[in-house]
Amino acid sequence: MPWPFGPSSSSEAPLPQKPRDNKAEGREPAKSWNSLLPKPDPPLQAAKEWAPVFLTAVGSLAAFMFYQSYLRRFAGAASIQENFFRKRSLLGRVTSVGDGDGFHLYHTPGGKLAGWGWLRKIPEGRSNLKGETISIRLAGIDAPEGPHFGRPGQPFAAEAQAHLSKYILHRRVRAHLHKRDQYNRIVATVSTRQPFFKKDVGLEMLKQGLATTYEAKSGVEWGGKESIYKAAEAKAKAKKLGLWSMKASEFESPRDFKNRTQGNEKDKGDIEESAAQKPWWRRWLTGTKRYPADLSFKETIRQKLLLPIEMFCMMINDDQDQSLVDGLFSTGQGLICWLS
Repeated sequence: MPWPFGPSSSSEAPLPQKPRDNKAEGREPAKSWNSLLPKPDPPLQAAKEWAPVFLTAVGSLAAFMFYQSYLRRFAGAASIQENFFRKRSLLGRVTSVGDGDGFHLYHTPGGKLAGWGWLRKIPEGRSNLKGETISIRLAGIDAPEGPHFGRPGQPFAAEAQAHLSKYILHRRVRAHLHKRDQYNRIVATVSTRQPFFKKDVGLEMLKQGLATTYEAKSGVEWGGKESIYKAAEAKAKAKKLGLWSMKASEFESPRDFKNRTQGNEKDKGDIEESAAQKPWWRRWLTGTKRYPADLSFKETIRQKLLLPIEMFCMMINDDQDQSLVDGLFSTGQGLICWLS
């Protein structure tokens, strides 16, 4: 039965509906999800925005690396990095000269261009320089040893130190680093301007006959100048300059001198060590040495042990205590026999 309020026939097709005109009705058209997302900037525009950030980061990194490599000041030998050796050099001012082949350097990276001497002051005085200098050992040479710890020095040690002081003290030098030695000194080839040309400090010491070439079986640093150094030494020796002016019987190289004195110190140390290993009672009786050269071991013990016993016996010596005296005296003699 057809619906009474509907069309006359259910077989009739529905009339097509016209699409709504949103503009005519005052409505906004529907938006897709893609239209809601922000549109990416063009590649050129993105590059322009990120370029300052990138350049700032790269520039900061480059400045930091340049500072670490060229403008960082080293306050001591321990602060120098291992990768600096045989690759880099240090510019600085000599603050003191210890002997004929060593001195202390105050590192001034960048030199005058970095303001050293006119904007940045170099400290003076031992108290202000304490812990702020680098100990430098001249490579390839060995100067006469000066007096140390009560040990006498070699001939021409004072002359070598005086000449080196006159040559480089309070002057700017450049040290080409080679290695760090067992005394935490930096072994380096050092040059300075005298007055307009660069001069090799170690080579000048050899030319004056105030140093010898370094004598060692291995581990010698020459800075690529071994033949030059040995030729300068031979020339000074032929001219009998400095320490080469001594007679052959009187001459002792710095290396031989150190070997001899260190050997004596080692023997002395062995004696003290053996004395320290003795029992406490033996050290008390005989001292640090075995016994005095003019006294035997028994006589030494008699003076330190038996004489006090004898004095005690004399104090109590009477008829009633004669047995006690004899017993103490016999005990002392038996103790001497046992200790010896």
